[in-house]
Amino acid sequence: MPLIRPSRDEDIAAITAIYAHHVLHGTGTFETTPPTAADMTTRRADVLSRGLPYLVAEQDGEVLGFAYCNWFKPRPAYRFSAEDSIYVADAARGLGLGRTLLAALCEAAESAGVRKLLAVIGDSANQGSVGVHRSAGFTQIGVMRSVGWKFGAWRDVVLMEKALGAGDSQLPDAASPAAHGIPL
Repeated sequence: MPLIRPSRDEDIAAITAIYAHHVLHGTGTFETTPPTAADMTTRRADVLSRGLPYLVAEQDGEVLGFAYCNWFKPRPAYRFSAEDSIYVADAARGLGLGRTLLAALCEAAESAGVRKLLAVIGDSANQGSVGVHRSAGFTQIGVMRSVGWKFGAWRDVVLMEKALGAGDSQLPDAASPAAHGIPL
């Protein structure tokens, strides 16, 4: 069983390589040019600066996947809703690693004060990602048809959601990390 842990600076090369594979060969991301290690370092620092989780799955010293969440939108009213991202090395696909990473991410996001985790899944044909999210308790809330053009075809975006902790059944706590000093 792989170890799920917070990411470290030295994980950037593996994270960059895993993501580059998905950019170049998959439709789960609509990026078409792989970001550099410097880009990925900046993106990770942005997530961590917001007090949000950025995790990796490691086995025998090798990073096999990563997962993080970031605020769904930058406006303060969205500060309790985050969008998840999960990527697994091609050689580790189909081993349940995505499910394990997503479960750990849900836990860490809840601890950070997130009340709603959103999945914005590239390509409605991406049944692996849809299935992983469904198995983690996400429900599909919509499909945006033909909003991306990649690999010579129009691609949909599947929207899924999962309430974390108390969800919207209780008012948020002013001391929640997600509140960030913004008045409720």
